[in-house]
Amino acid sequence: MTIGITRRSFVTASPVAGVSTLFAIHALQADGGAEPTASVYDGFPSQDRALVRDTVAVSHGNFGRVRELVEASPALAKANWDWGYGDWESALGAASHMGNRDIAEFLIEHGARPNIFSAAMLGQVDVVKSFVAASPGVQRTHGPHGITLLTHANHGGEPAAEVAAYLESLGDADIGQRNEPMTASEREAYVGVYAFGSGALDRLEVSEHSRTQMLRIKRSGQPFGRAMLYLGSHEFQPTGAPSVRIKFGLDGERAASVTVLDAQLVVAGERIKAT
Repeated sequence: MTIGITRRSFVTASPVAGVSTLFAIHALQADGGAEPTASVYDGFPSQDRALVRDTVAVSHGNFGRVRELVEASPALAKANWDWGYGDWESALGAASHMGNRDIAEFLIEHGARPNIFSAAMLGQVDVVKSFVAASPGVQRTHGPHGITLLTHANHGGEPAAEVAAYLESLGDADIGQRNEPMTASEREAYVGVYAFGSGALDRLEVSEHSRTQMLRIKRSGQPFGRAMLYLGSHEFQPTGAPSVRIKFGLDGERAASVTVLDAQLVVAGERIKAT
């Protein structure tokens, strides 16, 4: 039996309640289209979030995996990922702040969008100077995770030495993120799990990184946490997210609550146990 709908009429018709994706697929097939797909990624037509995240992650240093992902799906060369609280990073940004020239050049060849950070790492001094001339003060802009422009140039090694020297001459291309010192006992006061809802994943886990001794915060069930920079008075900023504030309320010598704000209240949680 032929279904009385063509590809053209299906695309141009107004949405009708109850018309399923399965019906649409079979309608296309009846008009000579492709075979129906067994399953479709829930986020379609956006790219698979796991692949986007993985592309950005491996662009820090795994050229082989970058090549595999991008050759299979070239649009992933433009992949961007929010590691938390608005700390956005592109695949090219990851390669740039790690000084991975081969990965950066490969991504650009496949459609990644060059920027001042990639130019600094790649040693493109005329490009960097043009950015600064066009937007005075842009040298103070931080890259992913709050990494400075001069750090990108330094990670470019000898080929980027002229860029590094130029940025150093500006005097303000390496202003890092504020992070006040903390003692071990002060850090311990914030470590714990804070509930902001009734669900099993409605938890914020605060822990201390064993190597850096920096406090980190993550939502339960997520693989990555965000390092927190101490601003004083029980207030922190996640790395790479200067507009966000994470504030703790103390009960005696230990934190009893946490509030996350990004211009307005985002999450408020109460301590439920120590980690």
